[in-house]
Amino acid sequence: MAFLSGMSRLIDALNERIGRLVYWLVLVAVLVSSGNAIVRYALNTSSNAWLELQWYLYAAVFLLSAGYTLLRNEHVRIDLLTGRLSPRGQAWVDLCGGALFLLPLAALILWLSWPMFVESYIRGEMSSDAGGLIRWPVKLLIPVGFALLALQGLSECIKRVMFLSGRGPDPNEKPGSDHGAVPPLAGPA
Repeated sequence: MAFLSGMSRLIDALNERIGRLVYWLVLVAVLVSSGNAIVRYALNTSSNAWLELQWYLYAAVFLLSAGYTLLRNEHVRIDLLTGRLSPRGQAWVDLCGGALFLLPLAALILWLSWPMFVESYIRGEMSSDAGGLIRWPVKLLIPVGFALLALQGLSECIKRVMFLSGRGPDPNEKPGSDHGAVPPLAGPA
């Protein structure tokens, strides 16, 4: 179990670091979008490359942050149902959902997207728009993003198994959350 716990921590650290780097891609995407709009309206000119770069950056933000979002437990959830369950019940729902849906789907998309990237890379695929960008970098984001999501899904399953076996904390509890516990009385100063 110590090996799995260590692996979970490594996956969490990887997605944490990538998620924090992706924050900066949001800023770059906003700057590119703003710059592109200013040039288009102020100078009455435009570039397909800048427009496609904007799309690539948004795709990178979406795909590369999926694992980070799962790590932070910020994905859209069915809290209406799971919110009424005990922490153990929630862990079971998360474990089953991860093992039966998330991991197989992420693996399938990873499996199907890799040949698409390889073909694009080998062919040196370019955008069909005049002045557009090469396509393989954005196609690489698909398998990389789903690999990060699958890894985080594996980490979350490990954490649920550890919790359910009594060897780990509740993975759904936010750090610093005391779930309504009464704070200790302050002692003499």
